[in-house]
Amino acid sequence: MKEQEYINDLKEIKDIMNRSSRFLSLSGLSGISAGICALIGAYFAYDILFNIGYDRNFIGEKKINALVLIGVLTLVTAIVSALYFTLNEAKKNNQKLWDLQAKRLLINLFIPLATGGILTLSLVEKGFIGLAAPLTLIFYGLALVNASKYTNSELRGLGIFEIILGLLASQFIGYGLWFWIVGFGFLHIAYGCYMYFNTKK
Repeated sequence: MKEQEYINDLKEIKDIMNRSSRFLSLSGLSGISAGICALIGAYFAYDILFNIGYDRNFIGEKKINALVLIGVLTLVTAIVSALYFTLNEAKKNNQKLWDLQAKRLLINLFIPLATGGILTLSLVEKGFIGLAAPLTLIFYGLALVNASKYTNSELRGLGIFEIILGLLASQFIGYGLWFWIVGFGFLHIAYGCYMYFNTKK
């Protein structure tokens, strides 16, 4: 009995240390909602960016602007929905949404994400449209791996898959949208489902 009590005490101490050093209120529903938003965005982008190369002459300025607008709206919608479900999860876990762990998480997520976003927009402006999908996938994956130190470790696996997918997309420039759909859509949904049902156990 005493040995079992010691084991239980050690588990409790480990849980306390995890809660104090990691932001553990990321909801699986956040991943699912982000994936659904990405699929909806891809649906509207389909006729704008389908099987094209990296030469800007393939599409006009208006379509480029429309594509960027779709990307921004998709990102904003995904963030809002993710925040909503994360807030609910934080309340359920009696954890503050904004604390030291959340701050560390966002900083480590933001640096690679912002770098990749600026680089991608710069290259798109110069006409290298086909590089948008590989770069966004790679830098997003790097951001997830970097941020995984401060939240659920499963996020690291998702990040690695995103990086691999981005590298593959760089070899098939004309099919970037399909890689984007898999990476930002289906992988997010799969990760969200895994996290959601795993936390229910």
